[in-house]
Amino acid sequence: MKVIASQVRKGNVLEIDGRLYVVLSAENFHPGKGTPVTQVDMRRIGDGTKVSERWKTTEALERAHVEDTEFDFLYEDGEGFHFMNPANYDQIAVPTDIIGDQKVYLAEGMRVYLKIFNDLAVSMELPQRITVEVLETEPVTKGQTASSSYKPAVCTGGLRVMVPPHIGPGVRIVITTEDNSYYERAKD
Repeated sequence: MKVIASQVRKGNVLEIDGRLYVVLSAENFHPGKGTPVTQVDMRRIGDGTKVSERWKTTEALERAHVEDTEFDFLYEDGEGFHFMNPANYDQIAVPTDIIGDQKVYLAEGMRVYLKIFNDLAVSMELPQRITVEVLETEPVTKGQTASSSYKPAVCTGGLRVMVPPHIGPGVRIVITTEDNSYYERAKD
């Protein structure tokens, strides 16, 4: 399926010169003069090599047909990360290099989408927002205002997030997985 370069998003699988690439990041640049371009960082699925490409935003690219399948995360071991399909209870082991730095978000029972191509998982799509618990953070400094300053916090999984001053250890918060940012205090 053809898509224009400006529509390429993280997690998409592209077919270029007969090889498959999973998109790690995609950014559109619109200079004042000249042609707008899309900068795409990708990982080749066959051997894991990282590649960076730049295309005109209107250039057509071939997007590979992959199945987005819902899976529940079970556990991690020496083989990789294990997921189960809730519809038919099939299990799949995904190598560590495909999960990459997204492993800090995974919690037992979390529902994710795996992109499947020829019965192999090629990338993982996380939920837009997840709930984590703050493990440690700096104490509140007198005189700080809640609206302008944030402080660093370490959450479950070793995740580092900037949180408002009123958030302390033991508090559950909702974060946005796309940019690791604080969204709100958890309602549970």
